[in-house]
Amino acid sequence: MAINLFDARGTPLAQQHFTWKDLVQQPISKLDDDAFTRVRVILMNGIEQQVNRLLHHCAMFNGELREELANVRRIDHHQQTMINWLLSPDLSPIETTIGYEQVAIEVTAAIAQQEPDPYLAQAYRFGLLEDFDHMYRYSALLDRVEGKDANNILQCYTDIMPGRPTVDEHRHPSDDVRHHYDRATAEPISKLNALTIMSGEYQTRDYYMNIGPTFSDPVARQLYAEIASIEEQHVTQYASLLDPTETVLEKWLLSEANEVYNYYSCVESETNPRIKAIWERFLDYELGQLDFVRNLFKKYEQRDPAEVLPQTLPDPIPYESQRDYVRMVLGQEVDLRANSTQFVPREQESRASIDYRSRMNAEGSPSDTVAAGYQWQPGTELARSKAA
Repeated sequence: MAINLFDARGTPLAQQHFTWKDLVQQPISKLDDDAFTRVRVILMNGIEQQVNRLLHHCAMFNGELREELANVRRIDHHQQTMINWLLSPDLSPIETTIGYEQVAIEVTAAIAQQEPDPYLAQAYRFGLLEDFDHMYRYSALLDRVEGKDANNILQCYTDIMPGRPTVDEHRHPSDDVRHHYDRATAEPISKLNALTIMSGEYQTRDYYMNIGPTFSDPVARQLYAEIASIEEQHVTQYASLLDPTETVLEKWLLSEANEVYNYYSCVESETNPRIKAIWERFLDYELGQLDFVRNLFKKYEQRDPAEVLPQTLPDPIPYESQRDYVRMVLGQEVDLRANSTQFVPREQESRASIDYRSRMNAEGSPSDTVAAGYQWQPGTELARSKAA
């Protein structure tokens, strides 16, 4: 299904309605639905959350567009509500965390492979190996606190094994800032990729900051604090890939196009017919919102939206296991570090990051503590008790 971004009008804003019953639908199944259905739900919650955040920020600095921003923002809020409420209520906070990390691994790996800019692709691979290690640490925590096997959530799509050790991921802020793409020359897919990954990481950072203090287990509280700090680093990295010279309306236009692209990717891959109908509905809604913002762009900037948008959408994000690719990257790049905007061998890491990490880890690392003696095996505590 090819979508022409200039011909498709979608559902007009005036017809994008909800009721409370409509917003809160039957959730997906924790175990019976395919894990990638949950991956799509979590990612699209992050995409909608980021657009809502962007439009609030835009309204702080632009009085002329405040009414238009409010109208679209309310719809995005309700779309996010419907999507986020699809998560199964029997997921524990740590199991939901496992789902968040699966999103970070599988979506980042897929996007890294389709990214045409070598530097941007390297940035995605760099963050990927850190999220991969977070999965391992949280799987150890799930075993410690709840006695559960993380693979029940992952459904064998994603490996549970160490990546770049979390204890080594702490960097000085100046070593998390990257070169941004050039708004005039970057491929459209590069702009969409950066928005997608930044949105996913931002919601992960927020989730860990909110859920971390709710645990009574001291190691769990410390682990969420440690990994939330890395997610803040990731948001810094991915947000810095966006061109800061893009105007407010240009960023809004790109964000609407990115919502269209992500819903299109969901429609193309969804296996649950009921959830697919939601993706199709919101794809039409986003096409309507894109048409609305495209007209604002022409009115206020006196520019052709074709300067910013591709005529047709790129190939959809492939929602499938990226195990082989992740293992390859792990084998080749696990020892990479950062020095300013560059990715370098371990021995060339900046002194600022080495000193920063030494201070942060001076009293130990929760991610090391939680994984001490842990090695994933199918069945976790059931397999161990049977062997004993």
